[in-house]
Amino acid sequence: MSILDNLEAMLKRGRDSALLRYSLGAEYLKADETAQALGHLAEAVRLDPGYSAAWKLYGKALSATARHADAIAAFERGIEVAESKGDVQAAKEMKVFLKRAQRALGG
Repeated sequence: MSILDNLEAMLKRGRDSALLRYSLGAEYLKADETAQALGHLAEAVRLDPGYSAAWKLYGKALSATARHADAIAAFERGIEVAESKGDVQAAKEMKVFLKRAQRALGG
């Protein structure tokens, strides 16, 4: 049984949480299944809007699908969250990704 199978089984058993959705999103990204990842990451930030790592991965997944405007919004929200929690490293990384998404969008 793969990690993805285990995580999906947990979800089916009703153990839904932001961490589980983040983990599913990360694993689907590793498996190059970005559409699946996006759904789980969107749910992760919905379940816990204060989860800066989920915002970062969600923004990266959006960028990977050329949804640059959505990625910019996700990174901006993630930076706000990270800075409010003192998560300096996450904010710094998202600022780099934000600039890349802005360039890709043409601004």
